[in-house]
Amino acid sequence: MRIAHLGHAAVLVETDAARILIDPGNLADGWHGLSDLDAVLVTHQHPDHLDPAALPALLAANPQARVYLEPSILQQVQAGDLPPLGDAQALAPDEQTTVGDVLVTAAGGRHAIIHRDIPAIGNVGYVLRSEGEPTFFHPGDAYDTVPSGVDVLAVPAYGPWAALKETIDFVRAVGALEGFPIHDELLNDRGRGLVSGRVDAMTGTRVVDLRGGTTHQF
Repeated sequence: MRIAHLGHAAVLVETDAARILIDPGNLADGWHGLSDLDAVLVTHQHPDHLDPAALPALLAANPQARVYLEPSILQQVQAGDLPPLGDAQALAPDEQTTVGDVLVTAAGGRHAIIHRDIPAIGNVGYVLRSEGEPTFFHPGDAYDTVPSGVDVLAVPAYGPWAALKETIDFVRAVGALEGFPIHDELLNDRGRGLVSGRVDAMTGTRVVDLRGGTTHQF
């Protein structure tokens, strides 16, 4: 399994038979211009995970790509609150679909609480499994779902809903062999280093730096 972090929450996952983009948001542009995508997955409606201005152009350039959304996003598209996103389908918690040789399972259901006065929204993480490959988990914006058998974890490094103590406990609970920071565009380099260093030192997960769009073979 080959994985590239394309900025903030955007992650490109490739196997021999699938090319899957997760969370193309507006705090990063490393995903702009991608081609040959088989699927686009979106964890929740916030624009740093779904860029309503740029995503339609990406989908137009990848007409073969299937689009899977957290269910409330599809409701927004159907209501006209978001632009059309191709032939998009909702993927609710615990539902599955197959993309090439990858089994995609939606996990979770709720976005982490930012503040009690801010309405809660949906969030689904995605577990990607392929025979003979590591199992990968992208949690979106939540720490409350811990799938079993995860080998590689995308670790949200910072957000207005997160604290380092929660990040460490989440990574420990998942127990992946390796991980890499995402959701990091609100941090400077010293902040990224602090979070990565603490997670690497205080959990059993080896932290890999994928900044700059580097593709890593897991």
